[in-house]
Formats: sequence, structure tokens, C-alpha cells
Amino acid sequence: MAYTTINKPSDYFNTILTAGGSQSITSVGFQPDLVWNKRRDDTSDHHINDAVRGATKILFPNQNIAEQTNANFISSFDSDGFTTGSGYWNSGASIVAWNWLANGTGVSNTDGSITSTVSANTTSGFSIGTYTANGTTGATIGHGLSQKPNFILVKNRTSGSTNNWAVYHSSTGASNVGTLDNPQTFFSNTTYWNGSEPTSSVFTIGSSGIVNTSGNDYLFYCFAEKTGYSKFGSYTGNGSSDGTFVYTGFKPAFILVKQTNSTASWTILDNKRDSFNVTEKRLFPDSNDADTVGANGNTDFLSNGVKMRIGHANINASGSTYIYMAFAEVPLVGSNDVTAKAR
Repeated sequence: MAYTTINKPSDYFNTILTAGGSQSITSVGFQPDLVWNKRRDDTSDHHINDAVRGATKILFPNQNIAEQTNANFISSFDSDGFTTGSGYWNSGASIVAWNWLANGTGVSNTDGSITSTVSANTTSGFSIGTYTANGTTGATIGHGLSQKPNFILVKNRTSGSTNNWAVYHSSTGASNVGTLDNPQTFFSNTTYWNGSEPTSSVFTIGSSGIVNTSGNDYLFYCFAEKTGYSKFGSYTGNGSSDGTFVYTGFKPAFILVKQTNSTASWTILDNKRDSFNVTEKRLFPDSNDADTVGANGNTDFLSNGVKMRIGHANINASGSTYIYMAFAEVPLVGSNDVTAKAR
């Protein structure tokens, strides 16, 4: 049996629930380098801020629009959270923030044919990076993880751009692509990743302007699987309330799921909006919908994986294929070869 070297997953990923308005938000447990925010009680856009672009720079997972600057939203990343301004929705708002630890503001990476700026945490398998595209088919980008990424997001940041978020997942491969801001199926197209699987040092981009318009600036997030902390894979739905079980090797804190062969929405479940089973509160990265509550998201977070409890298209349609990205609350077995306990 493989054992995790991350006994406390919340040192690297943590979900918090907070209110809106100007404040210093603590209790994240670390200084976050990526904060993905969503107002839960109305139809506001998702927001993503990170340390490489700078805390005041915002991109929108459910939108194809370019980067915006707003110093009144998140103004800084702090030792145990982040500081918000008056633009952080309003004081009565109900907000979820998913937080990841990378490695600060980033350094130059020359592993690829295009120089990138990368903040990489090789312990947890997560990096944030930026690059300026050169339009050359087959250009490579250094990601800093020292292992092959399982999940990659790329977004054109340049003013005036209206490009989708491009998604690579190891279960669908480099000849296929998904779009985070659109619930369309994963589709065959080699102009995104050039049909080339990422390596331990670089990922490859093709001729598509969505990832490689010469002179445009791009953001990427790369995730690599770490035993007992993160898991990236696929499963087949069975359409039943006695649904598919997905083994992760840990009790999940967060799972992102997408049906790959049809147009059901990307779906996020976590252990803070629902602190006990069944987990049912859903948010959709491709939509500005508020928290959706109800049986269509029914899922059990178990000590070693997730169990689907509904035959809904978002998570468990009969015969449909799904990809997922999951992060741990508690590993099944710690580095001392004993069952891990909650911290």
C-alpha cells in the first residue's frame, strides 16, 4: 500500500465560508496563492485571483472574458488568508472561497521553448504560471512540477480576448480538450495541446489561438496527483441511487466533476457547504448560478472516496463517462503507515 507524505491536507488546500464586504479574512491556515471565490446566494460570477498575476487581478471561470483589475475585491494575500475591499460583494453576502498553496509570486522558468513565470509547490503538485505566446505550433511551457500534470487550465488574459478556458485532463488525453466556462462535451482537437502529452517539465501548445495567439498573455494552473492528497481520474455512471463508487484513497474535501460525453455542467461539491453526508450543495464553474440545493447532487464523502447517491446527469448518468479532480480532507493512511486521523 502507498502512503501519503501529506498528513494534513489543509496545509495545502482549504475551503472557507465567509461573508462579503471589506475585511481581513483569516482561518485559511496558510497564505493562499490561488483563491477561487463564488457568492453562494445570488447569480454573481465566479472569481479567481492568484499571487503570480497579483491579488488585484481577476479572471472569471464561468466567463470567456479577459482579465480585469479590481483593488476593491481582493487587495492582498496574507499569512492566514486574504484582505478584501468594499467591492467584495457586500457585507450580507454568503461566499465560499477555495484556497490553494503554491510558492509565492513566481520565478522565471526556461524549461520550455517559451519562458514562463511559475509558482510551483512540488510537495502538493500544484503550480501557477504565466506566459506570452509566440504563435509557434508545438511551443512548450515549463510548469515547474517535476512530474507530469494530470489537469491543466489555460486562459487568455489579454484585454479584448474572448477565449474559453482550455482544459487538459489525463483521463481524456492530449488529443482532446474541454472548456471550463462551457458545459460542452470534451472534443477531439489537436490544436490545443498539439496531441502531445505533458512531461515532467513542460506542456505543449498547438496552433489554436485559445492557447497560442502570438503576443497575447496567458495564465495556467497545473495539478499533479499526490497519493493521499489529490486524485484525478474517470468513472462511468450507473444512473442509480446506489451509485458508482470512486476510490480516491482519502476522505474528500472537494471534488470537481464533468460529464465528458454530453453537456451536463461542471459541478463542485465540498465539505464546508455540506459538513455531513449526503453532500448536495452544488456550484457550477460554467454558470453564475447560486448554490443549488437538492437531491440532484446527492453524494457521500467517505473515508476512501465518493459514492454517488443519485442518477443525475451532472454526476451519475447511466453509461456516461466523467472526469474528476479531488482534494483530501483526511488521507486514508498517513506517512507513519497508520490510519490517518482528522486534524
